[in-house]
Amino acid sequence: MGRGRAKAKQTKVARELKYNTPQTDLERLQQELSGGRQSTRVEEDDDPYASWSDSDSRY
Repeated sequence: MGRGRAKAKQTKVARELKYNTPQTDLERLQQELSGGRQSTRVEEDDDPYASWSDSDSRY
């Protein structure tokens, strides 16, 4: 008992995802596929431990 409301919401969300597709940014997709990057994200930020030196890990 008590699952009816949750299941109804899941069904609603599933229908929205199935039938209502979001608009695709074709220019951005083309840039990604061609290898062109105009992102403000810096790849060095991907590794949070990159700034640590070897002398910090003595243990």
